[in-house]
Amino acid sequence: MATVPRRRKAPAAIRAVAAAVAPAAPLAPAKPARKRCLPVSETMSRLMANGKLCVTDEQTAFIPYLTAGDPDLSTAAEALRLLDACGADVIELGVPCSDPYADGPASTARALAGGVTLDGVLAMLKEVTPELSCPVVLFSYFKPIMERGMADFAAAAEEAGVHGLLVPDLPSVATSALRSEAMKNNLELVLLTTPATPEERMREITEASDGFVYLVSVNGVTGPRANVNTRVESLIQEVKQVTDKPVAVGFGISTPEHVKQIAEWGADGVIIGSAMVRQLGEAASPKEGLRRLEKYARSMKNALP
Repeated sequence: MATVPRRRKAPAAIRAVAAAVAPAAPLAPAKPARKRCLPVSETMSRLMANGKLCVTDEQTAFIPYLTAGDPDLSTAAEALRLLDACGADVIELGVPCSDPYADGPASTARALAGGVTLDGVLAMLKEVTPELSCPVVLFSYFKPIMERGMADFAAAAEEAGVHGLLVPDLPSVATSALRSEAMKNNLELVLLTTPATPEERMREITEASDGFVYLVSVNGVTGPRANVNTRVESLIQEVKQVTDKPVAVGFGISTPEHVKQIAEWGADGVIIGSAMVRQLGEAASPKEGLRRLEKYARSMKNALP
């Protein structure tokens, strides 16, 4: 009976070549790299440079403020996208705090009542910031930063796509330490000066502030006012005499006339807070709030030179 010849194994070299040319399993699509827009300081500097090159266009920065989570985080995310589309140059986003001495209690109370937390705010930002063309500055009181720890807070903010920090109640003795942690995480620490700030302290603030110098137009809690404090004009010039950093004015700004006035006085940026927050927080529904916010934001943006 004839025997069937045994099949010989291909040499190892041939097997290796066959394996090399075999079709590879499809790779999972790579995650898109996080998009980081320009830092706050570079954004402001470009606007200032454009203003110097064009006499008829001073390029004053439009800086709206919102409270994260008022009325809820999903609406806040849509509001960030909307403000970016409306031409915001920088957006300030406030972290709700139980003792908001500078920005008024109403919007924070609504956000806290809805269960908004710092972790929730950062998670929302991580999803939204890659879509934005303008930098976000996180407005937080000092207590949440100390509870989390300066290093962890700064690292978490950077991971969420934040570009700057603003801490209205930051003790002067803690400024250097927080600024150091911020710089390690590519964050710019924006500092505030007020009408009551002594001249020597104002010089220290302007020297240490990154991104821009925040000039508070009035002492006390922010909120809409009939007129802008006329002393702001001289305060802007006083700050500009000691620094070439951009100067943005905030607190009490609520009408297109206010915006025009402050821009004419030489401010490099105008910050609109409480009046912006009211468009969302006092609306009958989130959808109506977003409509109100868009209409209001465009009117303020269009009032700038």
